[in-house]
Amino acid sequence: MTGTVDLALIDWSRAQFALTAIYHWLFVPLTLGLAVIMGVMETLYYKSGNEFWKRTARFWMKLFGINFAIGVATGLILEFEFGTNWSNYSWFVGDIFGAPLAIEGILAFFMESTFIAVMFFGWNKVSKGFHLASTWLTGLGATISAWWILVANAWMQYPVGMEFNPDTVRNEMVDFWAVATSPVAVNKFFHTVLSSWVLGAAFVVGVSAWFLWKRREKQFALASMKVAACTGLVAAVMTAWTGDQSGYHVAQHQPMKLAAMEALYEGQKGASLVAVGILNRTESGEIDPKNPLIAEIKIPNMLSVLAYRDKNSYVPGINNLLHGGYTLPDGSVALSAQEKMNRGKMAIAALGAYRQAKNNQDTSRAEQELKTLRENMPYFGYGYIREPGDLVPNVTLNFYAFRVMVGLGGYLILFFVVILFLAYRKQLAEMRWMQWLAMLTVPLAYLASQAGWIVAECGRQPWAIQDLLPVNAAISSLETSSVQTTFFIFLFLFTLLLIVEIRIMLKAIVAGPEQDVKLTK
Repeated sequence: MTGTVDLALIDWSRAQFALTAIYHWLFVPLTLGLAVIMGVMETLYYKSGNEFWKRTARFWMKLFGINFAIGVATGLILEFEFGTNWSNYSWFVGDIFGAPLAIEGILAFFMESTFIAVMFFGWNKVSKGFHLASTWLTGLGATISAWWILVANAWMQYPVGMEFNPDTVRNEMVDFWAVATSPVAVNKFFHTVLSSWVLGAAFVVGVSAWFLWKRREKQFALASMKVAACTGLVAAVMTAWTGDQSGYHVAQHQPMKLAAMEALYEGQKGASLVAVGILNRTESGEIDPKNPLIAEIKIPNMLSVLAYRDKNSYVPGINNLLHGGYTLPDGSVALSAQEKMNRGKMAIAALGAYRQAKNNQDTSRAEQELKTLRENMPYFGYGYIREPGDLVPNVTLNFYAFRVMVGLGGYLILFFVVILFLAYRKQLAEMRWMQWLAMLTVPLAYLASQAGWIVAECGRQPWAIQDLLPVNAAISSLETSSVQTTFFIFLFLFTLLLIVEIRIMLKAIVAGPEQDVKLTK
């Protein structure tokens, strides 16, 4: 991990991984969201015996199956890219990162594949209770898959439960439960899964609105809307609550991400949260650090409350994090970025000297170098940073993506409230403009979901693992041209898969619910 790396290789490798992740995340939240909604519908069928709910559940299961199949393909490619494009990362922390992914593959994936077969083909072959259990277990399997993947991702944001082994030059897991149940992992799981339920609910409401627009399947559409909107409203409110918890964790463990999200260059006591803002750019196109916003609406003291649960607390800005010197919550003084980089270089040098001393059987020097390494190991990753400015993520992208996510999240809460109000007032079937709005809300829900992941992942840059391993040290030794070629191959294949899924989905939607199921009054 010590050689000079082609910056173009880093950019293309990041672009390829981002491409795969973005496409994969088009399918995952809909899988998780539809799983819970169709589970509720089949439960209503089981309890009431009304064949209407069976017919309704089977329609949404059909769309679930189409989406699930395409999502699996993109997910497998995403995991393979860790080994092909990020081999240094896989070597350095594979013992830790690989464990959650292995559990996800062995336990959760097989659980999904087992019960999904019963769910689709067992309607007339198993009892109603067993089929209902299979439906919920299919959704549970998908959710467990999400748990382990999000544990792995949370560990990249907040690495815990490990110890660096200088003899193997690898980080090794010493506390599995610290990794699996860290507060960041637990909150990320609930925030992500609940937001997926929101997207699934918006999808069901939007598709149901299309049936109302076409004046088809009125009973089916209104019933589906009620179930989905109830689910979506509860999930959206809980997503907002877990989002607040996410903000707190970001402030504690990734303060540079928080500063980028707020375009906060100079720290403040009683810092305000920017509700709406427009970034101010200089003639060179850079954000003006002295006056980063030209228009803004702020909520007084809210950023300090979000970050430290104290309206008068100090929130460091980008410049403070780079220059250091401010007082941390524990009373110590923050190091500058340059000091961290120097200590990181000391750790890297001590590691090399330790290994050489071990080879020369110089025990005394090996112990001395090991002591130096351990003292500076918290800053090991900073030794690969070229200059302090590299520690600042893309402020423009994070600032606007965060507001898109939060703004659309607030809109979706209001949207579900209005849908429920109009549905129970029996007005929704005749309100053409609201039906159009419901259909347009589907892409907005996807936009909110993607914006959330942009903030989570781009806000962590330049780190592959926060404070431990930057992307320029995690990269594989590849030809840039080969990564470029596979990027465009994946772009073509993923786009083709997306087009195929949309066409199959639309065909299934136009066909509507099955007509061979008799309804009972």
